[in-house]
Amino acid sequence: MLPSDWIPHRRPDDREHVGWIRPEGDAWVAVSLLGHDLTGAVDWLEADEALDSTGLSWLADVWMLEDESGEPLRVRLVEVTPEHVVVQTDDFGAIDAHVVRYERPRVSPCS
Repeated sequence: MLPSDWIPHRRPDDREHVGWIRPEGDAWVAVSLLGHDLTGAVDWLEADEALDSTGLSWLADVWMLEDESGEPLRVRLVEVTPEHVVVQTDDFGAIDAHVVRYERPRVSPCS
């Protein structure tokens, strides 16, 4: 459950949700959709700019997921919400590659 004082942040151009800005004392902290701090305690404008500049670029990264047997799988994030994360096996850019999707409950540092 997200704290009630976290403020959703949307990109100005397309209104896509890219994270939150949360209060920290008299300052603010930019937080990614995965719940990770992108800044320390900064002023509102710096937090806003950090989220706008980072956007969703980290979605393009390759991540590692351990399957049920503990073997690492190369995956890409497909969907991130406060409730869950959906990943799929990396297709290496091939449009006809077989991929497997995994949905995981969100483990959030804020819960």
